[in-house]
Amino acid sequence: MNFPYRFITIEGCIGAGKTSFAKKLAEAYNGKLILEQFEENDFLPKFYKNPERYAFPLELSFLADRFRQFKENVLNPDLFSDYMISDYIFPKSLIFSRKTLQDDEYQLYKNLFQIIDSNLPRPDIILYLHLPPEQLKQNIVKRGRGYEQEITLEYLENIQKSYFEYFREQTSLKVVVADTRKLDFVADKRHFDWLVKLLTQDWRSGINIAPDCPNEICEPLIR
Repeated sequence: MNFPYRFITIEGCIGAGKTSFAKKLAEAYNGKLILEQFEENDFLPKFYKNPERYAFPLELSFLADRFRQFKENVLNPDLFSDYMISDYIFPKSLIFSRKTLQDDEYQLYKNLFQIIDSNLPRPDIILYLHLPPEQLKQNIVKRGRGYEQEITLEYLENIQKSYFEYFREQTSLKVVVADTRKLDFVADKRHFDWLVKLLTQDWRSGINIAPDCPNEICEPLIR
């Protein structure tokens, strides 16, 4: 299967399964995989316990780490890979900071972000894996990362809103939103293949809502 896109990004809120899907996609279709290195960030556990104190250093550290990673990987394509596949967009730094920083901090952060962001390429398409906050929280609890257990439903809802606020502003981006409530794309190849098929279509710029997965493929799962 050939994709009409060279640079593919899989996005979603915390717990949506974007990293799992990106890994499977890269393995199946010879993609250069670019994964966010969030587990190495020492500020993250501190932030979830004390957001007001650690939000600004956390977002600055993520900005620096993501820029370094994009500079090393996205700006230097792998000649032996057919595609680049990432599990985050670089503006994720701005998306999260809109909800985590105070207004004056956010304006300073936004200025720094725009200087850096202007030098980086955009993905050709973004596949956004959408789940309601309650299901995101279930997935977070299930995977058992200790520092994530402090995450609230309110925080997840705010971050999800921030994603769509950003997507609505960036009308030149191609964003495909897929409802994955009925899917287990890690365990069921039919579900994985249905999501992959979305990446073969020529979508318009802006936010595109993918059709519901047919019941004969994606029957509701018992969770």
